Amino acid sequence: MIDPKAIDDIASRLSGAIPPGFSNLKEDLEKNFHAILQSALGKLDLVSREEFEVQKAVLAKTRSKLEDLEKRVADMEQQLPKD
Repeated sequence: MIDPKAIDDIASRLSGAIPPGFSNLKEDLEKNFHAILQSALGKLDLVSREEFEVQKAVLAKTRSKLEDLEKRVADMEQQLPKD
């Protein structure tokens, strides 16, 4: 999930880029930016850093097991009688 502070920061930066003549709209624009960002980011298929790290560890373990199995198969193939 996206950090709400990050969304607030982006919305604040966007509203800060509003020209001075529109400063009376700044607060409304910041709220709108926040809502739009939260909605758009919520629709993305994202995972948390924690979920990513768990899957990364699972993948590393699986890769290690696969390499071990490949080595064992190669050793067994070398032991087969050659025709």
